[in-house]
Amino acid sequence: MTVRSVNVGLPREVLWHGRPVTTGIYKEAVDGRVALRTLNLDGDRQADLSVHGGAAKAVYCYPSEHYLYWRDELGRGDLPDGMFGENFTTTGVDEDSVHIGDEFAIGTAAVVVTQPRMPCYKLGIRFGSDDMVKRFLASGRSGFYLAVIREGQVGAGDPIELVARHPAAVRVSDITRLYVAKRYGADEATVVLRALSVEALPDSWKEHLRKRL
Repeated sequence: MTVRSVNVGLPREVLWHGRPVTTGIYKEAVDGRVALRTLNLDGDRQADLSVHGGAAKAVYCYPSEHYLYWRDELGRGDLPDGMFGENFTTTGVDEDSVHIGDEFAIGTAAVVVTQPRMPCYKLGIRFGSDDMVKRFLASGRSGFYLAVIREGQVGAGDPIELVARHPAAVRVSDITRLYVAKRYGADEATVVLRALSVEALPDSWKEHLRKRL
C-alpha cells in the first residue's frame, strides 16, 4: 500500500451553467515532501467548509485502481491523478480493505480512517457532467477520508503502513451501502450497531444511521 501521488489545490472560481462557483476540487500532483497538518496539506484548501474539510476530512484518498474503471466507463484517457479532488492517489488499498477507525502511518504522519466520500455537484463541475454525482455514488468507488492523529511530512511513494485495525471491522464500503440502502434488515442493523461504536466515525454519520435504524 503506497501513496502514488500527493495532490493539492487552492479554491478557484469557475462558470457552471452560466453561474460563478468557487470550488477547491481542482488538485494537481506535487513533488517533494508536503506538510500534513490537522486540517489539510500545505498548499491545499477547501472552498465550502460547511460540507468539505474539517478535522474529520483532512485528507481525501482515492484508489488509483479506480481510474481504470472510470477511463472505460467514461471513455476518457485524460484522467490525471487528483481528478476526483483527492489529496492522495493510492495503490493497493480500497473501500473494501480498510475499516472506519483503522490507523495508518504515512511518512512521518499518523492518520485514521473516518468515512467514505459522499459526492456533491462540484464533482460534476470537474467532469463537466451533471450526472457524474449519480454515477459516482452508484459505482461504490467512493474513496475515503482521513483525520490526522500526528502531523508530519508526506510525499509520493510513501508506504501506507497499518498501525492498528479497528476491532469493529466496519468497512468504508459498508457505510456507503448503508447510505444507499432503501431499507434496513437484520444484517444492516448489525453493521449499524458496530459502526456506532467506532469513535472515528463522525457524529453526523452516527446521527444519520440512528435515524435510519
